[in-house]
Amino acid sequence: MTASAPWNEIYEWMVKSRKLLIKKLARNDCSWADNPNNHQYGPYIPQEIRASDFFPKLLNKNPSKPHIYQAGIETFWPATGEIKESNLRHFANKGSEMHLTGVPKGEFAGLTPASFLVGGLLRKPIGDTLHWFITIDSLSEEAALIETAFDLPADFHYGLFNPEDIFSAAHDETEQLIQEISDAVKSGTLGAFLKAASQIPPSSVLADKAQQIFLQQHNLSALNPYELPSPGDAVMEISRDIEYTLYKSAEQRHRAAEVIQIINKGGTDIVASVVRGYPELNATFLSASQVRKSRAGRSFEHHIARLLRDGQIIFQEQAITGGRRPDFVLPNVKTLKAKVRTYDEALILSLKTTLRERWKQVPMEKFNCALFLATVDDRVSADAIDDMRSLGVHLLVPESLKKSKETCYSNKSNVITFRDFFDEEILTKRPGFRANNA
Repeated sequence: MTASAPWNEIYEWMVKSRKLLIKKLARNDCSWADNPNNHQYGPYIPQEIRASDFFPKLLNKNPSKPHIYQAGIETFWPATGEIKESNLRHFANKGSEMHLTGVPKGEFAGLTPASFLVGGLLRKPIGDTLHWFITIDSLSEEAALIETAFDLPADFHYGLFNPEDIFSAAHDETEQLIQEISDAVKSGTLGAFLKAASQIPPSSVLADKAQQIFLQQHNLSALNPYELPSPGDAVMEISRDIEYTLYKSAEQRHRAAEVIQIINKGGTDIVASVVRGYPELNATFLSASQVRKSRAGRSFEHHIARLLRDGQIIFQEQAITGGRRPDFVLPNVKTLKAKVRTYDEALILSLKTTLRERWKQVPMEKFNCALFLATVDDRVSADAIDDMRSLGVHLLVPESLKKSKETCYSNKSNVITFRDFFDEEILTKRPGFRANNA
């Protein structure tokens, strides 16, 4: 994994800029850096960015080649301290994208799929340099901070932002919370606020609320995978966008209440309260990170279970099969463990919102049936996918991720979409999994 600049340094460069570019890197934007035989050298820039005022205007400098437009820019790369004479080239006969060349190869080497290119147009030039760029590996903490700071949706690909947009999505809600707590202090009702915010709603409650919001937005009555054009994309939107927004709001209230309670123990001396309460404060913030991770996994289970129920598919959840407890067994454990049955009469469906090496935790008992691992993770490497195939694991991903240029899924035979799963694996191969063959 390419070493990224620390968040505080990235933040400093962002606030120095009058405009920011964030692009999720496609595989051909960075795979060239790991392949000595690849002739490409640098990432592509989408037409919408090329047509904006982020980069200088491209000009045709060679009348004999009227299809080539270009411009030279000096770029600074804070992570390595390099200044590069970069070039912008647009071949009008090859498509709408622009190619940014003359970039540090090391910045693009070893990046995990769906990593970021972040750049800025400086308010004041440093020498002759107006543009800076940093690559951020998608497995890094900085990538998570970028997604949070700019409230990037699950289907994000690229965009231009103003520096004022940093954390702006949460600004109004934060100010409202501050005012609510201040009013509670003044009115003597702080105790009531703390009691009300003492618990984050259970994942089942947040999941149900997120599902209802999705259904209302799309004028649907159920999460029936046979009525949704892209059931995987629907789950990804519900879990990574809608429910996460609900959770962040609830979490902020809860953690604010916890911190206030800790500080209040020290009376009116704020400095003494913070210093003496540091161990509790530190534990609170560590707990916040751990709860987020466990909540995301449980949330995913709620949404997949809803798809199965609304699709009238027979399943058993969290059933003990031996040494492991898979998320779902279809149709049930009794059938799975039957001494006499065919290969297609049962299957195991496990879930992992994020994989990394955690996919190796899925059940590996040999049950003479297909093993599917569902995820909304766009950062899985080609080597990991091949390792799964060698162990008989089929990866189940949202429809948009399967065809995305930013993932390694498109040409992998053991990667299928949720649409394929419900149509081919259930409806065609295992119609008996549906209640009364609905």
